[in-house]
Amino acid sequence: MLLHSFILTLVLTLTTSISSPISSPPPHSHFQNLNVEKAIIETKLKPPKQPPNHHSQDKEQLQQQPQWKTKLFHRDNINLINPTTNNINNHKTLFNSRINRDIKRVTFLLNRLNNLNKNTQQTTAATETSFGSDILSGTQEGSGEYFVRIGIGSPPIYQYMVIDSGSDIVWIQCQPCDQCYNQSDPIFNPATSASFIGVSCSSSVCNQLEDDAACRKGRCGYQVAYGDGSYTKGTLALETITIGRTVIQETAIGCGHWNEGMFVGAAGLLGLGGGPMSFVGQLGAQTDRVFGYCLTSRGTGTPGSLEFGRQAMPVGAMWVPLIHNPFYPSFYYVSLSGLAVGGIKVPISEEIFQLTDLGTGGVVMDTGTAVTRLPTVAYNAFRDAFIGQTTNLPRARGVSIFDTCYDLNGFVTVRVPTVSFYFSGGQMLTFPARNFLIPADDVGTFCFAFAPSGSGVSIIGNIQQEGIQISVDGTNGFVGFGPNVC
Repeated sequence: MLLHSFILTLVLTLTTSISSPISSPPPHSHFQNLNVEKAIIETKLKPPKQPPNHHSQDKEQLQQQPQWKTKLFHRDNINLINPTTNNINNHKTLFNSRINRDIKRVTFLLNRLNNLNKNTQQTTAATETSFGSDILSGTQEGSGEYFVRIGIGSPPIYQYMVIDSGSDIVWIQCQPCDQCYNQSDPIFNPATSASFIGVSCSSSVCNQLEDDAACRKGRCGYQVAYGDGSYTKGTLALETITIGRTVIQETAIGCGHWNEGMFVGAAGLLGLGGGPMSFVGQLGAQTDRVFGYCLTSRGTGTPGSLEFGRQAMPVGAMWVPLIHNPFYPSFYYVSLSGLAVGGIKVPISEEIFQLTDLGTGGVVMDTGTAVTRLPTVAYNAFRDAFIGQTTNLPRARGVSIFDTCYDLNGFVTVRVPTVSFYFSGGQMLTFPARNFLIPADDVGTFCFAFAPSGSGVSIIGNIQQEGIQISVDGTNGFVGFGPNVC
């Protein structure tokens, strides 16, 4: 009788544990606190003002920084410290502007990554390696979200540069400037640099250009036009770049004399893509094609960091494979395999995230995209799982691309389920609450920071990357998520 009772109890226990896992509430360990009050306060903070003497600040920065490391600044902070950008300092305005830029960025990327046939993709793959073919429009691309301050020339003239992990180009605005947009620093004058070397038309760099009209007065020129009317055009050059305390000589850059676009005060763009002509590609063996970055959380006014070389790989990081896409070698694809809410895996097929043999689909990590996009089927299931575990929170109307928002006005903290990404091999990355519930205004409206892509491509945006140590090992084909916040 005693044995019979034990067996009956065991059967009931097992039946309870395996039935309806999705409807079961997540364990206590799969909840975390979101500090609502702190997040709202941060929407109203102003970044520290920069000293008016940029030159003395840059000189001090050069002496203090590690050899291969420099600071990163969020675009909103650049808006606030540079009056030339003419943006209103309130969170709702900055938020709406950021999302509108993001829509343009994602539209551009999806159009680029979703060609209609293989022949078009092969053509794109051929032009990707051209130095002049992958300059990204500020209007189309949203100009990127994060900026680095680096020295150009000898002696170094420090400039704000957009970083872009999906671009294979380094370029700046140059004098004489026949047509240039406003930037926060003086426009670079090659005549003042002892290390500026114009590229001849017969050089190997110039030979990569497919434009037969690229030779102008014996100098190699480049020009790129965009459907929206923005463009950049100028000459190719070899120039010295200073980053941290390291001086990199003879870096191939575009020197733009005719530029049009919304670059928000930046002098140009620092491409960090996977191709040979990106800054990472040009550094090559010097840094073993390794770089790491920490993107600062929005609203804090604290700079992040960008670092090159093996020292950028933190001990104890979680490493997941990079997937090479021969059609788009500039982009960093990762092996996402699933999503979880509250420790419960969302019922989504792994095939949704896979890269096809034709180079479509897959999951791209991108510093220039803010909001993570997922294929609609995956997003809907993910969102519904989150809603199902947040029924205790008051809902709010949707905001822009966000259809799942909450009215948290008056709350100090709220408990929310964890949100995690699974990667092939079983690794799991669980995000801080502030990386998936973000304030849409300064009065308590918070939104679930994901959106449908409307295509087979997924993009992991910088909101989810913020505050996490991220390292890219291009030589061995891995991306690492560090054990510590930054």
